[in-house]
Amino acid sequence: MHTSLALNHYRLLGRSGLRVSPLALGTMTFGTDWGWGAEQAEARRLFDVYVERGGNFIDTANRYTEGSAERFVGEFAAGRRDRLVIATKYTLPMQPDNPNSGGNHRKSMVRSVEDSLQRLNTDYIDLLYLHAWDFTTPVEEIMRAMDDLVLAGKVLYLAVSDLPAWQAARMQTLAELRGWSPLIGLQIEYSLLERTVERELIPMAQEMGLGVIPWSPLSGGILSGKYSRRDLQPMGEENGTRRAMVRNKGMLTERNLSITAQVQALADESGFSASQVALAWTLRNPAVTAPIIGARTLAQLEDNLGALDVRLTEEQWQRLETASAIELGFPHDFLALQATRDIMFGGQMIERR
Repeated sequence: MHTSLALNHYRLLGRSGLRVSPLALGTMTFGTDWGWGAEQAEARRLFDVYVERGGNFIDTANRYTEGSAERFVGEFAAGRRDRLVIATKYTLPMQPDNPNSGGNHRKSMVRSVEDSLQRLNTDYIDLLYLHAWDFTTPVEEIMRAMDDLVLAGKVLYLAVSDLPAWQAARMQTLAELRGWSPLIGLQIEYSLLERTVERELIPMAQEMGLGVIPWSPLSGGILSGKYSRRDLQPMGEENGTRRAMVRNKGMLTERNLSITAQVQALADESGFSASQVALAWTLRNPAVTAPIIGARTLAQLEDNLGALDVRLTEEQWQRLETASAIELGFPHDFLALQATRDIMFGGQMIERR
Protein backbone atom coordinates (compact mmCIF):
# COMPACT_ATOMS: atom_id res chain seq x y z
CA MET A 1 0.00 0.00 0.00
CA HIS A 2 1.38 3.40 -1.00
CA THR A 3 -0.17 5.76 1.53
CA SER A 4 1.04 8.54 3.77
CA LEU A 5 -0.32 10.28 6.83
CA ALA A 6 0.76 13.87 6.29
CA LEU A 7 1.97 16.36 3.72
CA ASN A 8 5.37 16.35 5.41
CA HIS A 9 5.82 12.61 4.91
CA TYR A 10 7.89 13.25 1.79
CA ARG A 11 8.55 10.94 -1.14
CA LEU A 12 11.35 10.77 -3.68
CA LEU A 13 10.26 11.79 -7.16
CA GLY A 14 11.20 9.12 -9.66
CA ARG A 15 14.83 8.05 -9.82
CA SER A 16 16.06 11.19 -8.05
CA GLY A 17 16.73 12.51 -4.59
CA LEU A 18 14.10 15.27 -4.85
CA ARG A 19 11.69 15.12 -1.89
CA VAL A 20 8.07 16.07 -2.52
CA SER A 21 4.79 15.90 -0.61
CA PRO A 22 2.38 13.02 -1.33
CA LEU A 23 -0.23 15.49 -2.62
CA ALA A 24 0.74 18.31 -5.00
CA LEU A 25 -1.12 21.62 -4.94
CA GLY A 26 -2.48 22.39 -8.40
CA THR A 27 -2.87 26.04 -9.40
CA MET A 28 -5.09 25.86 -12.48
CA THR A 29 -7.77 27.28 -10.16
CA PHE A 30 -5.61 30.28 -9.21
CA GLY A 31 -7.27 33.25 -10.89
CA THR A 32 -10.60 33.87 -12.58
CA ASP A 33 -9.28 34.60 -16.08
CA TRP A 34 -11.05 31.52 -17.47
CA GLY A 35 -14.42 32.38 -15.94
CA TRP A 36 -14.04 30.18 -12.87
CA GLY A 37 -11.43 29.73 -10.16
CA ALA A 38 -10.29 31.45 -6.98
CA GLU A 39 -9.73 35.16 -6.54
CA GLN A 40 -6.21 36.12 -5.43
CA ALA A 41 -7.04 36.39 -1.73
CA GLU A 42 -8.66 32.94 -1.66
CA ALA A 43 -5.82 31.45 -3.73
CA ARG A 44 -3.34 32.77 -1.17
CA ARG A 45 -5.31 31.14 1.63
CA LEU A 46 -5.17 27.81 -0.19
CA PHE A 47 -1.44 28.19 -0.77
CA ASP A 48 -0.70 29.20 2.81
CA VAL A 49 -2.71 26.36 4.37
CA TYR A 50 -1.05 23.80 2.11
CA VAL A 51 2.47 25.05 2.92
CA GLU A 52 1.77 25.47 6.65
CA ARG A 53 0.72 21.79 6.79
CA GLY A 54 4.12 20.81 5.38
CA GLY A 55 3.21 20.73 1.68
CA ASN A 56 6.04 21.66 -0.67
CA PHE A 57 5.00 20.50 -4.18
CA ILE A 58 3.40 23.28 -6.26
CA ASP A 59 2.15 22.52 -9.79
CA THR A 60 1.55 25.27 -12.34
CA ALA A 61 2.04 26.03 -16.05
CA ASN A 62 2.79 28.98 -18.28
CA ARG A 63 -0.76 29.12 -19.69
CA TYR A 64 -2.77 28.45 -16.54
CA THR A 65 -5.28 31.32 -16.21
CA GLU A 66 -3.30 33.16 -18.88
CA GLY A 67 -0.26 33.57 -16.63
CA SER A 68 -2.09 34.59 -13.45
CA ALA A 69 -1.38 31.26 -11.77
CA GLU A 70 2.39 31.67 -12.12
CA ARG A 71 2.25 35.28 -10.98
CA PHE A 72 0.24 34.31 -7.90
CA VAL A 73 2.66 31.48 -7.07
CA GLY A 74 5.62 33.85 -7.39
CA GLU A 75 4.01 36.31 -5.01
CA PHE A 76 2.85 33.67 -2.51
CA ALA A 77 6.26 31.95 -2.46
CA ALA A 78 8.12 35.11 -1.47
CA GLY A 79 10.25 34.51 1.62
CA ARG A 80 9.95 30.71 1.44
CA ARG A 81 11.04 29.92 -2.11
CA ASP A 82 13.79 27.44 -1.25
CA ARG A 83 11.52 25.19 0.82
CA LEU A 84 9.19 24.72 -2.15
CA VAL A 85 9.38 22.47 -5.19
CA ILE A 86 7.79 24.56 -7.95
CA ALA A 87 6.91 22.70 -11.13
CA THR A 88 5.81 24.50 -14.27
CA LYS A 89 5.28 23.54 -17.91
CA TYR A 90 6.02 24.78 -21.39
CA THR A 91 4.38 23.98 -24.75
CA LEU A 92 1.13 25.96 -24.81
CA PRO A 93 1.33 29.23 -26.76
CA MET A 94 1.00 32.55 -24.97
CA GLN A 95 0.75 34.34 -28.35
CA PRO A 96 -1.68 32.37 -30.53
CA ASP A 97 -0.76 34.40 -33.62
CA ASN A 98 2.93 33.48 -33.24
CA PRO A 99 3.60 29.94 -34.54
CA ASN A 100 6.80 29.67 -32.48
CA SER A 101 5.31 30.79 -29.16
CA GLY A 102 4.10 27.24 -28.54
CA GLY A 103 5.21 23.69 -29.25
CA ASN A 104 7.93 21.41 -27.92
CA HIS A 105 10.85 22.95 -29.83
CA ARG A 106 13.88 24.79 -28.42
CA LYS A 107 12.71 28.33 -29.24
CA SER A 108 9.36 27.78 -27.54
CA MET A 109 11.02 26.09 -24.56
CA VAL A 110 13.64 28.77 -23.92
CA ARG A 111 11.22 31.68 -24.34
CA SER A 112 8.63 30.01 -22.14
CA VAL A 113 11.12 29.29 -19.37
CA GLU A 114 12.41 32.88 -19.40
CA ASP A 115 8.85 34.21 -19.17
CA SER A 116 7.94 31.74 -16.41
CA LEU A 117 10.98 32.78 -14.39
CA GLN A 118 9.77 36.38 -14.54
CA ARG A 119 6.17 35.57 -13.61
CA LEU A 120 7.31 33.25 -10.80
CA ASN A 121 9.79 35.90 -9.59
CA THR A 122 12.53 33.28 -9.21
CA ASP A 123 15.88 32.49 -10.79
CA TYR A 124 15.28 28.74 -11.12
CA ILE A 125 12.49 26.26 -11.79
CA ASP A 126 12.62 23.08 -9.74
CA LEU A 127 10.81 20.87 -12.24
CA LEU A 128 10.11 21.69 -15.89
CA TYR A 129 7.52 19.63 -17.78
CA LEU A 130 6.99 19.27 -21.47
CA HIS A 131 3.24 19.93 -21.25
CA ALA A 132 1.89 17.96 -24.21
CA TRP A 133 3.35 16.10 -27.18
CA ASP A 134 3.20 18.20 -30.37
CA PHE A 135 4.05 15.42 -32.88
CA THR A 136 6.42 17.78 -34.73
CA THR A 137 9.64 18.24 -32.73
CA PRO A 138 12.50 15.68 -32.79
CA VAL A 139 13.22 14.15 -29.38
CA GLU A 140 16.92 14.96 -29.80
CA GLU A 141 16.10 18.67 -29.97
CA ILE A 142 13.88 18.50 -26.90
CA MET A 143 16.27 16.58 -24.68
CA ARG A 144 19.35 18.58 -25.67
CA ALA A 145 17.53 21.90 -25.09
CA MET A 146 16.27 20.68 -21.72
CA ASP A 147 19.79 19.62 -20.74
CA ASP A 148 21.12 23.05 -21.72
CA LEU A 149 18.60 24.70 -19.36
CA VAL A 150 19.76 22.42 -16.54
CA LEU A 151 23.41 23.22 -17.27
CA ALA A 152 22.54 26.93 -17.21
CA GLY A 153 21.00 26.52 -13.73
CA LYS A 154 17.59 27.76 -14.83
CA VAL A 155 15.96 24.35 -14.38
CA LEU A 156 16.88 21.67 -11.82
CA TYR A 157 14.86 18.62 -12.91
CA LEU A 158 12.98 17.50 -16.03
CA ALA A 159 9.66 15.78 -16.64
CA VAL A 160 7.03 15.13 -19.31
CA SER A 161 3.25 15.16 -19.52
CA ASP A 162 0.52 13.95 -21.87
CA LEU A 163 2.49 12.00 -24.46
CA PRO A 164 2.72 8.44 -25.84
CA ALA A 165 4.58 5.99 -23.62
CA TRP A 166 6.98 5.01 -26.40
CA GLN A 167 8.04 8.62 -26.91
CA ALA A 168 8.77 9.09 -23.21
CA ALA A 169 10.76 5.85 -23.16
CA ARG A 170 12.66 6.98 -26.24
CA MET A 171 13.48 10.34 -24.63
CA GLN A 172 14.70 8.72 -21.41
CA THR A 173 16.85 6.22 -23.29
CA LEU A 174 18.38 8.98 -25.40
CA ALA A 175 19.20 11.01 -22.28
CA GLU A 176 20.88 8.01 -20.68
CA LEU A 177 22.94 7.21 -23.79
CA ARG A 178 24.04 10.82 -24.35
CA GLY A 179 24.68 11.63 -20.70
CA TRP A 180 22.00 14.32 -20.66
CA SER A 181 19.77 15.16 -17.70
CA PRO A 182 17.17 12.40 -17.28
CA LEU A 183 13.43 12.68 -16.86
CA ILE A 184 12.19 12.06 -13.32
CA GLY A 185 8.44 12.61 -13.60
CA LEU A 186 5.43 11.77 -15.74
CA GLN A 187 2.23 13.78 -15.36
CA ILE A 188 -0.84 12.04 -16.79
CA GLU A 189 -4.55 11.85 -16.21
CA TYR A 190 -5.23 9.01 -13.79
CA SER A 191 -8.28 8.22 -11.71
CA LEU A 192 -10.90 5.57 -11.12
CA LEU A 193 -12.59 6.85 -14.29
CA GLU A 194 -9.39 6.97 -16.40
CA ARG A 195 -7.36 3.81 -15.96
CA THR A 196 -6.25 3.20 -19.56
CA VAL A 197 -2.82 4.61 -18.61
CA GLU A 198 -2.28 1.33 -16.73
CA ARG A 199 -1.71 -0.36 -20.10
CA GLU A 200 1.51 1.36 -21.17
CA LEU A 201 2.24 4.70 -19.50
CA ILE A 202 2.40 3.61 -15.87
CA PRO A 203 4.45 0.43 -16.48
CA MET A 204 6.82 2.49 -18.66
CA ALA A 205 7.22 5.06 -15.89
CA GLN A 206 8.07 2.38 -13.34
CA GLU A 207 10.63 0.77 -15.65
CA MET A 208 12.25 4.05 -16.73
CA GLY A 209 12.46 5.74 -13.32
CA LEU A 210 9.68 8.34 -13.66
CA GLY A 211 7.44 9.15 -10.72
CA VAL A 212 3.78 9.39 -11.76
CA ILE A 213 1.95 12.64 -10.96
CA PRO A 214 -1.77 12.14 -11.69
CA TRP A 215 -3.78 15.13 -12.85
CA SER A 216 -7.55 15.25 -12.48
CA PRO A 217 -7.64 12.42 -9.91
CA LEU A 218 -11.29 13.39 -9.29
CA SER A 219 -12.11 13.51 -13.02
CA GLY A 220 -13.13 17.14 -13.08
CA GLY A 221 -15.16 16.74 -9.90
CA ILE A 222 -17.25 13.79 -11.12
CA LEU A 223 -15.83 11.49 -8.44
CA SER A 224 -16.73 14.02 -5.74
CA GLY A 225 -20.39 13.28 -6.47
CA LYS A 226 -21.23 16.75 -7.77
CA TYR A 227 -22.90 15.41 -10.94
CA SER A 228 -25.89 13.11 -11.39
CA ARG A 229 -27.63 11.39 -14.27
CA ARG A 230 -29.58 14.59 -14.77
CA ASP A 231 -26.32 16.13 -16.00
CA LEU A 232 -26.15 13.60 -18.83
CA GLN A 233 -28.72 15.68 -20.67
CA PRO A 234 -27.74 18.84 -22.59
CA MET A 235 -28.25 21.98 -20.51
CA GLY A 236 -28.22 24.60 -23.27
CA GLU A 237 -25.43 27.10 -23.67
CA GLU A 238 -22.98 26.80 -20.76
CA ASN A 239 -19.56 27.37 -22.27
CA GLY A 240 -16.86 28.20 -19.76
CA THR A 241 -18.28 26.14 -16.88
CA ARG A 242 -16.63 23.12 -15.28
CA ARG A 243 -19.65 21.02 -16.25
CA ALA A 244 -19.21 22.06 -19.88
CA MET A 245 -15.56 21.03 -19.64
CA VAL A 246 -16.26 17.51 -18.37
CA ARG A 247 -19.16 17.11 -20.82
CA ASN A 248 -16.97 18.15 -23.75
CA LYS A 249 -14.34 15.62 -22.68
CA GLY A 250 -16.97 12.89 -22.80
CA MET A 251 -16.49 12.05 -19.10
CA LEU A 252 -20.15 12.33 -18.09
CA THR A 253 -21.30 8.80 -18.95
CA GLU A 254 -23.49 6.12 -17.39
CA ARG A 255 -20.40 4.00 -16.66
CA ASN A 256 -18.58 6.80 -14.89
CA LEU A 257 -21.59 7.73 -12.81
CA SER A 258 -21.98 4.07 -11.82
CA ILE A 259 -18.35 3.98 -10.64
CA THR A 260 -18.94 7.23 -8.76
CA ALA A 261 -21.96 5.68 -7.05
CA GLN A 262 -19.72 2.85 -5.80
CA VAL A 263 -17.22 5.42 -4.50
CA GLN A 264 -20.03 7.23 -2.67
CA ALA A 265 -21.29 3.98 -1.16
CA LEU A 266 -17.84 3.20 0.25
CA ALA A 267 -17.52 6.76 1.49
CA ASP A 268 -20.81 6.44 3.35
CA GLU A 269 -19.67 3.13 4.88
CA SER A 270 -16.31 4.45 6.03
CA GLY A 271 -17.14 7.97 7.14
CA PHE A 272 -14.89 9.64 4.56
CA SER A 273 -15.98 11.81 1.66
CA ALA A 274 -16.21 10.51 -1.90
CA SER A 275 -13.35 12.81 -2.94
CA GLN A 276 -11.14 11.46 -0.17
CA VAL A 277 -11.80 7.85 -1.15
CA ALA A 278 -11.13 8.52 -4.84
CA LEU A 279 -7.87 10.38 -4.11
CA ALA A 280 -6.73 7.69 -1.67
CA TRP A 281 -7.27 5.06 -4.36
CA THR A 282 -4.68 6.73 -6.62
CA LEU A 283 -2.19 6.80 -3.74
CA ARG A 284 -2.37 3.01 -3.45
CA ASN A 285 -0.59 2.57 -6.78
CA PRO A 286 3.15 2.18 -6.02
CA ALA A 287 4.02 4.05 -9.24
CA VAL A 288 2.21 7.19 -8.04
CA THR A 289 4.24 9.83 -6.23
CA ALA A 290 1.72 12.63 -5.73
CA PRO A 291 -1.74 13.25 -7.20
CA ILE A 292 -2.49 16.90 -7.97
CA ILE A 293 -5.33 18.42 -5.99
CA GLY A 294 -7.03 21.43 -7.56
CA ALA A 295 -9.16 23.16 -4.97
CA ARG A 296 -11.08 26.40 -5.54
CA THR A 297 -12.12 26.95 -1.92
CA LEU A 298 -10.54 26.27 1.46
CA ALA A 299 -13.27 23.75 2.25
CA GLN A 300 -12.38 21.77 -0.89
CA LEU A 301 -8.68 21.84 0.02
CA GLU A 302 -9.35 20.63 3.56
CA ASP A 303 -11.49 17.82 2.19
CA ASN A 304 -8.82 16.76 -0.32
CA LEU A 305 -6.07 16.76 2.30
CA GLY A 306 -8.18 14.32 4.30
CA ALA A 307 -7.42 11.68 1.66
CA LEU A 308 -4.14 11.04 3.48
CA ASP A 309 -6.13 9.61 6.41
CA VAL A 310 -8.34 7.19 4.44
CA ARG A 311 -8.17 3.56 5.49
CA LEU A 312 -10.45 0.96 3.93
CA THR A 313 -10.48 -2.82 4.13
CA GLU A 314 -9.00 -4.84 1.29
CA GLU A 315 -12.51 -6.02 0.45
CA GLN A 316 -13.67 -2.42 0.08
CA TRP A 317 -10.69 -1.50 -2.12
CA GLN A 318 -11.39 -4.56 -4.25
CA ARG A 319 -14.93 -3.36 -4.86
CA LEU A 320 -13.51 -0.18 -6.37
CA GLU A 321 -11.04 -2.18 -8.45
CA THR A 322 -13.83 -4.35 -9.81
CA ALA A 323 -16.20 -1.46 -10.52
CA SER A 324 -13.58 0.51 -12.47
CA ALA A 325 -11.63 -2.33 -14.09
CA ILE A 326 -10.53 -2.03 -17.72
CA GLU A 327 -9.28 -4.55 -20.24
CA LEU A 328 -5.55 -4.21 -20.75
CA GLY A 329 -5.82 -5.64 -24.24
CA PHE A 330 -3.10 -7.24 -26.35
CA PRO A 331 -0.34 -8.12 -25.58
CA HIS A 332 -0.95 -7.75 -21.85
CA ASP A 333 -3.95 -10.05 -21.52
CA PHE A 334 -2.33 -12.64 -23.80
CA LEU A 335 0.96 -12.63 -21.87
CA ALA A 336 -0.91 -12.99 -18.57
CA LEU A 337 -2.66 -16.19 -19.66
CA GLN A 338 -1.53 -19.22 -17.69
CA ALA A 339 -1.20 -21.20 -20.92
CA THR A 340 1.14 -18.57 -22.34
CA ARG A 341 3.22 -18.50 -19.15
CA ASP A 342 3.45 -22.28 -19.08
CA ILE A 343 4.86 -22.29 -22.61
CA MET A 344 7.34 -19.47 -21.90
CA PHE A 345 8.62 -20.85 -18.59
CA GLY A 346 8.27 -24.58 -19.25
CA GLY A 347 5.86 -24.98 -16.38
CA GLN A 348 8.36 -23.58 -13.86
CA MET A 349 7.44 -20.92 -11.34
CA ILE A 350 9.48 -17.80 -12.08
CA GLU A 351 8.93 -14.79 -9.82
CA ARG A 352 10.31 -11.29 -10.27
CA ARG A 353 10.98 -9.28 -7.11
